[in-house]
Amino acid sequence: MGTPGEGLGRCSHALIRGVPESLASGEGAGAGFPALDLAKAQREHGVLGGKLRQRLGLQLLELPPEESLPLGPLLGDTAVIQGDTALITRPWSLSRRPEVDGVRKALQDLGLRIVEMGDENATLDGTDVLFTGREFFVGLSKWTNHRGAEIVADTFRVRSGTSFLESPIPPASSHLRGLCGMGGPRTVVAGSSEAAQKAVRAMAVLTDHPYASLTLPDDAAADCLFLRPGLPGVPPFLLHRGGGDLSTTNNNQRKESQALQKLSDVTLVPVSCSELEKAGAGLSSLCLVLSTRPHS
Repeated sequence: MGTPGEGLGRCSHALIRGVPESLASGEGAGAGFPALDLAKAQREHGVLGGKLRQRLGLQLLELPPEESLPLGPLLGDTAVIQGDTALITRPWSLSRRPEVDGVRKALQDLGLRIVEMGDENATLDGTDVLFTGREFFVGLSKWTNHRGAEIVADTFRVRSGTSFLESPIPPASSHLRGLCGMGGPRTVVAGSSEAAQKAVRAMAVLTDHPYASLTLPDDAAADCLFLRPGLPGVPPFLLHRGGGDLSTTNNNQRKESQALQKLSDVTLVPVSCSELEKAGAGLSSLCLVLSTRPHS
């Protein structure tokens, strides 16, 4: 059956979508987000793409911005990808459902097996799904319901003889990956809020595979990406919020940096997303990473 984390983070491609002016104007698909500094948001997005391509050596695919899709850059909500399978989600917000179309086509062009959510009663945002390398945890929230979690389980139940489990986490006011992420193949990184710690405790109860946990002072700082570039001899990376963009005190920022240094087996790569965060973007929502090399 292998070891926990064996399927986590192996990647060669990343998909992002450009920042439209409609996001910066505060339209935010009617969500009432504040107006953004467009130049700064686009600069942050460009730096993220550059680090994915140059620092991590991934092949970067960028979809053009679409003014009709203000939240289009948050394409992490549009699909759940593991191996050569991509589950196209069904976002809770009706205005966001057209976002999946361009993502579906891009993943099809890469040769991934596309699975659709045909149940009209199901809702699922991709950032409510956390894959540990051995199992899926799905956060139940206003964006993701139990039927959506069941479809995740049905889609990824068996792959190459390994069981992938869907373990629903009790309802929260935040996306699951806005509370916690993977800091390594056996380490869950979580914020210090009661909601984040409750999620960690729920995962510990639900799993048969124990994970270490690392607590950070800010929930949003736990929204990170553990990635193993598919190149021999290249150590894994952890993309995390950096550059002084945490909306916390300097003391908390120092605590976060000190805590992340405990992850000795990864190369830390800080990424600033403070302007995009105003539109509800977490680091893991801004890209889709393909965990295996697509078919040619």
